[in-house]
Amino acid sequence: MDIDDCRSKLVDEAADGILIADVDGIIRFWNPGAARIFGFTSQEAVGQSLDIIIPAALRARHWRGYAESIRTGQTHYAAGDLLAVPALRKDAARISIEFSIVPFRDATGRMTGIGAIVRDVTQRFEELKKLRKALAESKA
Repeated sequence: MDIDDCRSKLVDEAADGILIADVDGIIRFWNPGAARIFGFTSQEAVGQSLDIIIPAALRARHWRGYAESIRTGQTHYAAGDLLAVPALRKDAARISIEFSIVPFRDATGRMTGIGAIVRDVTQRFEELKKLRKALAESKA
């Protein structure tokens, strides 16, 4: 078993989106899973700002957190904690995603970018909303 071939296959065939952005939030890597989730091909996404998948109303908050993670090298979402947020598809549809973060550092420890492993949880989110609504109505 060639581990490098296995890694490549894992990244290329994962149902989850895997992406990497540099310190400025420019997308540098976009796997086929990210293309499926967000609708942008790798050719369309690489070189673009993460803004292509961030709803406009959430961008300021996102960039504050992103800048802080790059500045400090710390994130709450690198140790298995998931962040759940709305995101945008290429067709402008809003989806719900969960993701974890992988910080990247150079040999000196300086942050060079952030990777994310993303899952589309829109269906589950919508089902939970319906259940909560039904529960609230049953108590009324």
